[in-house]
Amino acid sequence: MTYRASPGDGCAWVTGASSGIGRAVALELARRGYQVFATARRAAELETLAAQAKALAGSIVAAPGDVVDRDALAALVSDIETKRPIALAVLNAGGAFRDSFEEFGGDGFQRTFALNVQGVANGIHPLLTPMRARNRGQIAIVGSVAGYGGLPNAYAYAPSKAAAISLAVGLRFLVERFNITVQVVNPGYIRTPLTDGNAYPMPFLMEVDAAARRLCDGLTRGGFEIRFPRRLAWFLRALNLLPYPAYFWLIKRASGR
Repeated sequence: MTYRASPGDGCAWVTGASSGIGRAVALELARRGYQVFATARRAAELETLAAQAKALAGSIVAAPGDVVDRDALAALVSDIETKRPIALAVLNAGGAFRDSFEEFGGDGFQRTFALNVQGVANGIHPLLTPMRARNRGQIAIVGSVAGYGGLPNAYAYAPSKAAAISLAVGLRFLVERFNITVQVVNPGYIRTPLTDGNAYPMPFLMEVDAAARRLCDGLTRGGFEIRFPRRLAWFLRALNLLPYPAYFWLIKRASGR
């Protein structure tokens, strides 16, 4: 990879910016001098976020939208591009929706994949043509260390993040000849509204501001994968090299099942 975005090249676009790591990343990028267009469905939260950034080196502009709505998201990106070129996109919007035992693979499963996989593709789609025309761009797709392998309590979330990781790998092959940098961000457990409801152990839990700094440092440093905390990431990577009987045994022990 050769291209690294900078505030002088254009703006940054962050999806899922109304809460959690997306919100923290939008603020961190604004601290680093970017004009950040922040997208989420909750317009009021985005306006509050924009107000919080007024004392920072850069700025945040509320750009409400739903990543699941492909046509509306394309129109939103087109509108942002009329104001400033998008040099950096952090496609972060994601979530986990659970089904009951009796409804396995139902509405929660479909909503999780629609947001975590199709929503990412919907964000990539309108970026490719203008970035190709400029012969530069940087796209970061937020996956998860949960995507390294199947996990208890993540029957939709883990496979959706595995798909996001695979999507990022394939996208890199597609666009690297156009000087478009693709990265995948694989965080572990971050203290956010998404994890607040977890009733199981969350090893190496990170605070959201620290995670946002790690992510933004990775955008500047480069490399295909940005992972944190590294101890958890490498542990899960190593586990997935084991034969399945050993993997199942260790995951059961680690999760207390």
